[in-house]
Amino acid sequence: MSFRGFQKSVVRAPQQFKQKFNLGEHTKDAVYIDSERRFQELETETKRLHDESKKYFEAINGMLQHQIEFSKAMTEIYKPISGRMSDPDSLVPHGNIEGIAACEEYEAVVKDLQETLAPELEMIESRIIRPANELLDVVKVIRKTAVKREHKKLDYDRHRATLKKLQDKKDRSAKDEKAMWKAENDVEQATQEYNYFNDLLKDELPKLFALERQFIQPLFQSFYYMQLNIFYTLHEKMQHCDIGYFDLTLDIEEAFHAKRGDVQERAEALSIVKFKTTGMKRPPKYQRPNALEGPKTAGLLTAGSSTSTATGTPEAGPSVTAPRPWEQQQQAPAVTAPRPWETKAQPVEAHAPPPYSVTPSTLHATPAASYAPVASPKPSALSMAAAAKAKPPPPKPKPKALQAAPQVETVTALYDYSAQAEGDLSFRAGDVIEIVTRTANENEWWIGKLHGKQGQFPGNYVQLNS
Repeated sequence: MSFRGFQKSVVRAPQQFKQKFNLGEHTKDAVYIDSERRFQELETETKRLHDESKKYFEAINGMLQHQIEFSKAMTEIYKPISGRMSDPDSLVPHGNIEGIAACEEYEAVVKDLQETLAPELEMIESRIIRPANELLDVVKVIRKTAVKREHKKLDYDRHRATLKKLQDKKDRSAKDEKAMWKAENDVEQATQEYNYFNDLLKDELPKLFALERQFIQPLFQSFYYMQLNIFYTLHEKMQHCDIGYFDLTLDIEEAFHAKRGDVQERAEALSIVKFKTTGMKRPPKYQRPNALEGPKTAGLLTAGSSTSTATGTPEAGPSVTAPRPWEQQQQAPAVTAPRPWETKAQPVEAHAPPPYSVTPSTLHATPAASYAPVASPKPSALSMAAAAKAKPPPPKPKPKALQAAPQVETVTALYDYSAQAEGDLSFRAGDVIEIVTRTANENEWWIGKLHGKQGQFPGNYVQLNS
C-alpha cells in the first residue's frame, strides 16, 4: 500500500466504523447488493473448481507413482537380508526369486500405464485447470473494481454527512460558509465517482453471469470425457495384466492363506517377538495396591489370635512397633470392618467392630489384638459416595397459561436478501416477516422480525399480506 492509500484508509476509518455498527445514514442499492452476492458465490465456486481439478490431476499421478514405489519396496523385502558381509555366500541370492520377478514385471506395467495416461492428464491441465486459472484472474480484476466502488461509497457517505452537519447549523460564520461550499463540491465529486462504479458493476455483472454459464458447460463436458478415458485405460491395462506369480483362479482369502502357509506360527514361535522391556519386578513395598483386590494376608503385627494360638504365647519385642506408611496399605488391622465385596469371599469374625467406632470390649476380645496398633477404621467408598450424593433439584414450576397474542402485520418476501451491514435482516423468498415499523413508501427501509431476529430490510423486496 502506498502512502497516499494509507492516508485515505485513515480518513475513511471513522466512516467504516459507523457502517459496521450501523450508525448514521448509509447508501444501499438493493440491485447491486444482489449482484454482489451472486458474484461472491461465483468467486468462491471458481476457486473450488480450480483446486478440485488440480487435486484430481495430482491424485491420478500420485496413484501411479505410489504403485511403482510399492513395487520397489516389495522387491527390497523379497531380497535376502544377511549381516555376514565376510561370508562369500551372502552375495548369492537366496530370496524369493519369483516374487522379485513379479514385482519388476508389475513395475513395468505401471510405468507403461503412466506413459499411456500422460496425454490425458495433460489435457486436464490444459483444458480445465488452466481455463479455471484464467477465470480466477478475471474475477480478481472485478473484485478490485468492487472494492473501489465500496471506497467511493464510503467517501460519498462521509462527505454527505459533513455537508448535512454544516447545513443544520443555525448560526454559521464565514468560516462555516467556506467549509460548506467546499463540502458541496466534495459531495458532487463523490456522487459522480460513486455512481460511475456503481452503474458499471450493475450493468456488467449480469453479463458476466451469462458468460459464466457458457464457460462452465464445455468445461464440465471435457472433464467428464477425460475422466471416462482415464478409467477405461486403467481398466484395460490392468485387465490384461497377466503375471504368473499370482493365481487369480483362487479366492482372495484362499490365495492369501495358501501363500502364507505356517509363516505366522513360525514367526510367533521366535523368542525375539516375545521379548519384554518392562524390566524386573518391583519390590513389594513399592508396588501400588490394587483397589479391586481384598486385604492381603495379615503380617506379624496384625496376625490376631491365630498367631498367639499357634505359639501359645503373645508376640513380644519388635511386634509392637508401628508399621511403616507404605506397609499400612498392604496390612489390614484386626479392628477394621470388612469391606462389602469381602463378605462373600472371606468369613466375617464374630466380634466385628462397628463401622465408625471401636469399643473396649472388642479391643480385648483376643490377646494378640492388644499388641497391634489401634487405628480408627475409615468409612467405605460406597458409604462416602452415598453421603456425597446431592439431593435432586426441586421440580420446575408449571408454565402459566398462554395469553392470546394480538394480531400483527406481516409481509411475504419476494426475493432473497442477505444482510450487508450490522442491523440488517436476512431472508429468503417466501419467508413471512412480522412488521415492527414501516412507512407508507415501499422504497424505504422497514423494520421487521424473522426467526426471533429483528432488523431492517428494503420495502420493495416484500409484499404486504392482506
